[in-house]
Amino acid sequence: MNEIMDIILTSLQVSLSSTMIAAVFAVPFGLFLGLSTNKAALRLRPVFSSLAGLPPVLAGITVFLLLSNAGPLGSFRLLYSKPAIVTAQVLIVFPLIVASVYPLVLPIKAVFLETCFGLNIPKKKQIRYLFSELRYGLLAAVLLGFGRAMAEVGAVMMVGGNIRYKTRVMTTAIVLETNQGNYSTALTLGIALLLISFSINWLVHGLFKEVSHDPLY
Repeated sequence: MNEIMDIILTSLQVSLSSTMIAAVFAVPFGLFLGLSTNKAALRLRPVFSSLAGLPPVLAGITVFLLLSNAGPLGSFRLLYSKPAIVTAQVLIVFPLIVASVYPLVLPIKAVFLETCFGLNIPKKKQIRYLFSELRYGLLAAVLLGFGRAMAEVGAVMMVGGNIRYKTRVMTTAIVLETNQGNYSTALTLGIALLLISFSINWLVHGLFKEVSHDPLY
């Protein structure tokens, strides 16, 4: 039981960390891509949509090559550690959140910008109102990223090594226990993974429903 709790806590630690890091940069960048009309932004939109669907093992091999002894960051000795897992998950989650955020802006962009211009709303308030208008969509995008981080196997196994009491997370433990024939343990971890995902989604959605926002239009 102690080992299972350690696996669950490790999963939550790395997945929450990677999702928060990715969201801090991905949400503003996604909003920028949605609002911007320059050619660079227009060309980046399909790029991030494509990156969101790429195999996660590509992120795993990229981080592995960077952190391996022969890699440019090998001197930091981060391979097979939690920071390595977080780095790989950030690379996976970041384009997924960006690709989920920028389409939220497109349907309301014209009306939103015209309303802000007409009411002479300052830039800082425009950002606050934009977050208010898109709050549920942004929340869904971040939760989607968290779910992707929690569910990742290949990249986590590659850069984390599935080391007991160090880098073993629920998904890699499920694969290991299944291969060893310990189906009851694998099933327990699978149920725990589902319950945690559902609980976090319900909790976050419940908290957001309690928050009031000023209407813009």
